[in-house]
Amino acid sequence: MSGWRSALTDELLRVQPTPGAHRVALRAGLSVGVPLLAVLVLGRPEWTPYAAFGAFASLYGRNHVHLSRAAMQASAGAALTVSVVLGVLAGAADARDWLAVAGCCVVAGLGTLVSSVQDWHPPGPLFLVFAFGAVASAPHDLGEVPVAAAVCVASVLFSLVVGNAGALLRRQVSLPTRLAPAWTWQPVRFVVAVGVAGALATALGAVLGVGHPYWAMVAAVAPLTARGISRQLVRAGHRILGTLLGLVTGAALLVLGLGPVGAVLAVVVLQVLAELVVGRNYGLAMLFITPMALLMGQLASPRPPASLLLDRGVETVVGGLVAVAIVLLEESLRRARRAGPG
Repeated sequence: MSGWRSALTDELLRVQPTPGAHRVALRAGLSVGVPLLAVLVLGRPEWTPYAAFGAFASLYGRNHVHLSRAAMQASAGAALTVSVVLGVLAGAADARDWLAVAGCCVVAGLGTLVSSVQDWHPPGPLFLVFAFGAVASAPHDLGEVPVAAAVCVASVLFSLVVGNAGALLRRQVSLPTRLAPAWTWQPVRFVVAVGVAGALATALGAVLGVGHPYWAMVAAVAPLTARGISRQLVRAGHRILGTLLGLVTGAALLVLGLGPVGAVLAVVVLQVLAELVVGRNYGLAMLFITPMALLMGQLASPRPPASLLLDRGVETVVGGLVAVAIVLLEESLRRARRAGPG
C-alpha cells in the first residue's frame, strides 16, 4: 500500500508534457463556440445544453489521427445524442429527480461497455453521464425530443468537420485501431458510484436545497476513469480541490453579469485553456472547467450565483468522496483476497 501512497504524493502536483495540446484545444474551442453562438443567433438559449453536449464529441480521440479519430468521435457523438434525448424524456416525467439518478446509472453502465468496445479516449462514461444528468435535471416536454436530437446531431457533425478537416484536405487516411475490450467488471463500479453519489446528492438537496445532483454523479465517475488506484485517488483530489479553487474564478465571472454572447466567448476561452492543461494536470484543468460549467448552465437556465456556487462545491465534494470510498474499498477487498483465508 505504501507504493500507491508514494505515487499519490508524486502525482498530485505533477505537470506532464502534452505535445500537440494546442491543436486539440483550438479544435475544441471552435467546436464548442460556433454551435453555442448559433443557438444564440436563433434566439434559443434554452438549446445551449444540446449544442454543448454534441460539441463534446470533439474531446474524443485527441491521441488518434485521421479515420481513427473520426470513427471514435462519430461513435461518441452518437452516444452523446442518445444520452441527450434520453435526458429530455426523463425530464418530461413527473418523478424527474429520482428518474435522473436511475437513468444516470443505466447510462453509466452501458456507456462503460460501449467505451470499452470502441476504445474511447478519454475512456469511460463521464460525458454521457454529464449529458444525461444535466438535461434530465431540467423540466421538459416530449415535443422537445426532435429539437434536442437535431441540435445535438448538428453540433456533432460540426465537431467532426472541425476535428478531421485537416486529414481530409491532406487526403490522409489510416484505418482505426481498436484494443480488445478490458475491465469487464467496470460497469458495476460506475453504476454503484453514480447511484450512491446521486442518491446522496438528491437527499442533501432536500435538506440543504442544493439542486444539481448530476454534478455529484459526474464527480464520482471522473476518478474511476483513471487506471490504477494512485491515479484514481489523485483524480479525485484534483476534482475536489480544482473545483473548489475554480469556484473563485466562477464567482468572479458570474458577478460580472456577462451577456449571452460574452458568456459564450468566455466559455470558448475556458474550453481552450482546459484542453491545453488537462493532459498536464487534471486539477489545473478543473480551474477552467468549473467556471465553464457554471456559465453554460446560466446560458440555458439562469439561477442566483450564490446557490449555483454552493451546489457545485457541495455536490463535487460528495461525488469525489464517494469515488474515494469505492477505490479504497476495492483495494481493501483485493488485499483481503491476496491474503487468503486465515
